[in-house]
Amino acid sequence: MMRNHQSTSSPTTAIAVLTTIFFTWGALTSLNDVLIPHLKAVFAMNYAQTMLIQFTFFSTYLVMSLPAGKVVARFGYKRSIVIGLVVAGIGALAFFPAARIPSYPLFLFALYVLASGITLLQVSANPYIALLGDAQSASSRLTLAQALNSFGHAIAPALIGPLILSVAVIGGAELAQMPVAEQTAYRIAQAESVQLPYLGLAVGLFALAAFVLLFRLPTLSEATEGADHKVHTFSEALRHRHLRLGVVAIFVYVGAEVAIGSFLINYIASPGIGAMDESAAAKYVSYYWGAAMVGRFIGSLLLRKIEPRILLGLFAIVAMALLATTIATGGPVAMWSVIAIGLFNSIMFPTIFTLGIEGLGPLTSKASSLLVMAIVGGAVVPLLQGVLADRIGIQHAFVLPLLCYVYVAWYGFRGARREPVPVLEPAVSTP
Repeated sequence: MMRNHQSTSSPTTAIAVLTTIFFTWGALTSLNDVLIPHLKAVFAMNYAQTMLIQFTFFSTYLVMSLPAGKVVARFGYKRSIVIGLVVAGIGALAFFPAARIPSYPLFLFALYVLASGITLLQVSANPYIALLGDAQSASSRLTLAQALNSFGHAIAPALIGPLILSVAVIGGAELAQMPVAEQTAYRIAQAESVQLPYLGLAVGLFALAAFVLLFRLPTLSEATEGADHKVHTFSEALRHRHLRLGVVAIFVYVGAEVAIGSFLINYIASPGIGAMDESAAAKYVSYYWGAAMVGRFIGSLLLRKIEPRILLGLFAIVAMALLATTIATGGPVAMWSVIAIGLFNSIMFPTIFTLGIEGLGPLTSKASSLLVMAIVGGAVVPLLQGVLADRIGIQHAFVLPLLCYVYVAWYGFRGARREPVPVLEPAVSTP
């Protein structure tokens, strides 16, 4: 692997700039958990309809990952990061007309544009920060950046959530009894509460894009296809069992993590659990993501002493136990058990990711693309849990992420083991 640094700025300073970007997209992603109860009230939707928010957002990882990779190949890491920030800023700006109308399809379109920018940031910033320095410390740099990403997840719901949820939520039955004019006024007031926060986020994203453009980030080049410059295929990468199973593990893990966060506000606000309004419940989402941030710092120390596969399996088993507890109990026990899952989610994504690409050499680039595309689990699992919640209730619907963690535990203990790749024999023609 080759790296060329053609800049006067130090790698340490560049890493500081990049961690700001990780923090920013973490904050933007976590606001989906606030938008879900907010837009559910605005448009009087059921859970399945509301989960289209996460479906729209995370489906971009499947649809836009390959185009994003082509952007990086053409424009390089730095310019791709700038483009990603600008696209995300345009998406944030689109929330203004969506709230003005208000229109749920336009909200989803704005969210798709914003998520497309974040996908480009994922594809460009993750490998850039890994390449920015010694290869042996790449995982620690990425873990630090992911911790800042979790910090953004943690504070955004606490700081911005109350602004979005500033208008008291009225139940569907009560809303139906109101005159049509009052219903319309209520929904417009609810929708417009997102305008100022997302306008501020758009300005911040454009300012950060300008800063990165003017900042002299080191220029990196990487020999990703090996010394012989052979172009490898996705099918070659998928011949490796630990990668195939790792793609599924990323899919179900991200799906479980996002699904839990998506339902937290409505779940905690419900009478049998936290019995509070949505604005107060939004603060507890910060505890969920904050626990993930703390867990990443603790997990980075544990991973030095415990084999990653074993620690992944153990953490998944604890998450299963916590979900079983929240399903079977009520009140504070049910509330805090589901929040505590964030602590054990902490190491799962980076550990599954590194186990999935382990030992793949020149196939690493293709394997990484497949793993990033698997983040689409964050679109599918929450939607399925929404369907379950409408049928069996929000509390019992947590059985779906519980099953997801069963697979993650199995992957840690068994699926992540590397096995010899079968050699494909060339076809022999017979006379």
